[in-house]
Amino acid sequence: MRHHLYNPSFEFIVEPEHFNKYTERELLQYCLGATMYMPGIKDFAPKLLSGAMPGLTTIVLCFEDACPEAKVPEAEENVHKLLDTVTSAVEDGRLDADKVPLIFVRIRNLAQFKHFGAALTGHQVKSLCGINFPKFNAENGYEYYAYLRDLNERFGEILYGMPIIEDPEVAYKESRMQELTGIKKILDKYHDLVLQVRVGGTDFSSVFGVRRGVDYSLYDVMTVRECLSDIINVCGRNNDYIISGPVWEYFRAPKEMMFEELPKHDLEDYLMKRLPLVNNEIDGLLREVILDKANGFVGRTVIHPTHIKFVNALMAVTREEYEDACMILGHTEGGVVKGKGANKMNEVKPHTNWAKKVVNRARAFGVIENEGAYVKLFAVNE
Repeated sequence: MRHHLYNPSFEFIVEPEHFNKYTERELLQYCLGATMYMPGIKDFAPKLLSGAMPGLTTIVLCFEDACPEAKVPEAEENVHKLLDTVTSAVEDGRLDADKVPLIFVRIRNLAQFKHFGAALTGHQVKSLCGINFPKFNAENGYEYYAYLRDLNERFGEILYGMPIIEDPEVAYKESRMQELTGIKKILDKYHDLVLQVRVGGTDFSSVFGVRRGVDYSLYDVMTVRECLSDIINVCGRNNDYIISGPVWEYFRAPKEMMFEELPKHDLEDYLMKRLPLVNNEIDGLLREVILDKANGFVGRTVIHPTHIKFVNALMAVTREEYEDACMILGHTEGGVVKGKGANKMNEVKPHTNWAKKVVNRARAFGVIENEGAYVKLFAVNE
């Protein structure tokens, strides 16, 4: 798998690297990008086999919110069948292994996780990258990861876990730090099995009876912003864990995205100064992804396929960012050096964590010439 396959003619300064579930964790945790959720009850195998969505790199088949409880057994059977179908298609040459997205399942609770896991086969696990744990907290987390480790040992395979921090105990100020500290202890114990930390912006909003509108960002909702800030503070120190951004709920992207004339301003001029670029729904998404990057998030959950290319395009790294990062990592003795654009100070030790993150994002999403190239990257028909 490789990012931006929807735009095969785009010329990168540095090409994004190929990846799959067996890619080393240090890089793979950056590769998920726009992670699309869909009901576990839906038969998605035909689209995977036909390559109908070339931009799709990560999919989560959901047994929880997107699936009625009464249909969970049917959904489990569907997912097992899908995993068998994908593995068989790769083995008999009908599907290029490099075209298989990272596939995860989002379980409902521990009992359902064990029921699903008991029916898993070694054949199916070859196409399964991991498990998403909803409403992950300091109480249920140990059991989730203990059973996940059991599955890894049973199959001799790698299955990652991705906790979704969205529990009310994290939303409440008086319990938040104790809860996050407890969660961090679990993640540290099972560090090698943690691929990303995910966050639930909609669940946090629900606690306070709020919902962001299409014209402003989740970062404008003060109570939710505080939750996200503290999650980054506890779990994102020293790049300990990669944290992905929450879902954007609005979509109205036209199927044809070619611009008759490419915009003349920089991307951030449009989005941060509120000049119209695509439409309200997509402009809002792009604006929030820019803020994601500013705050240290990498990738985000999406619930509509038209969002994929916009999120993944903005994860690419500009040449100036990349050259600054390489310069910083190359000065192992420390000190201060002038940035590649001769417009900033690169202070080696304080900027090292940033530089490592940029280089890994560049490996996953590629390096582009400048801000203007973002639009050229996503403004194509799929």
